[in-house]
Amino acid sequence: MKKYIGLLSLSAVLALSACGAATLEGDQSGDDGEVEELAAEDITIGLSISTLNNPFFGDLQRGVVEAAEENGSTVRSVDAQDDTATQINGIDDLIQQGVDILLINPVDSDAITPAIESANSAGIPVITIDRSSEGGDVLTFIASDNVEGGEMAAEFIIDLVGEDADVVQLEGVPGASATNERGEGFMNVANDRLNVVESQSANFNRSEGLTVMENIIQSYSDIEAVFAQNDEMALGALEALEAAGMTDVIVVGFDGNDDALAEIEAGRLDATIAQQPYEMGTIAVDTVYDYFSGGTIDEEIGAPLELISAE
Repeated sequence: MKKYIGLLSLSAVLALSACGAATLEGDQSGDDGEVEELAAEDITIGLSISTLNNPFFGDLQRGVVEAAEENGSTVRSVDAQDDTATQINGIDDLIQQGVDILLINPVDSDAITPAIESANSAGIPVITIDRSSEGGDVLTFIASDNVEGGEMAAEFIIDLVGEDADVVQLEGVPGASATNERGEGFMNVANDRLNVVESQSANFNRSEGLTVMENIIQSYSDIEAVFAQNDEMALGALEALEAAGMTDVIVVGFDGNDDALAEIEAGRLDATIAQQPYEMGTIAVDTVYDYFSGGTIDEEIGAPLELISAE
């Protein structure tokens, strides 16, 4: 497999990030606004994951848990099961349990706002991971550059099939920042150089990727490439295309999960824009420790991307 590192490295993203003071109103800071310093073994981290049905987020959770346990911290984790109401209820439970900090991977960037505002009112600092929040006060946002990743996918497709090719985009969960940003990046390039015949949501879900792709094939039998905004949808689309005998269609995913990498190695999937979810989790825990030791936290913290292909 070939790997191509994204144009923005982690250090470059960090250098470009604006710096914000590591303070919040509430119990975690004193009257002068300073953070109450805590040792690692005294910290309880609340973790809310959008869904553990997606291997990507399982790796993210594992990165948080293993990094925290290695340093003696406690992690209390809740699975939102891709449902906003479930996520808000889970975060409320974590707030009631008195966690010291919340790490949130939102199901929906808009709908998560009330939960973050509740944490703000309780004086509990919040870090968002992979998907941002449209409201509430967040200490920092940890993610890959999704816009850049979408652009990388479009450029890779053009390299293989040329400009003006008929392509399909499978979008993620409507309202999620990753959906918006990956789509923005892809269309930044595709608007002028590709013919996007269809762009539909399959909710970051493999079975929906299969079904949506089956339906699209009924109307567009001459497509040359598919960009799926995550690997699960890409693998579903791949199954539909193979069942229809359309094995020459280029399929590009996003995330770099284990199943996708295995299919690239086998020569079935053409490429993925690989994030590093485990590393995101460890970065989040490192940021927690920086915060509770009085450090300055950047408003955004980047994680690097790679384009991994079979060629």
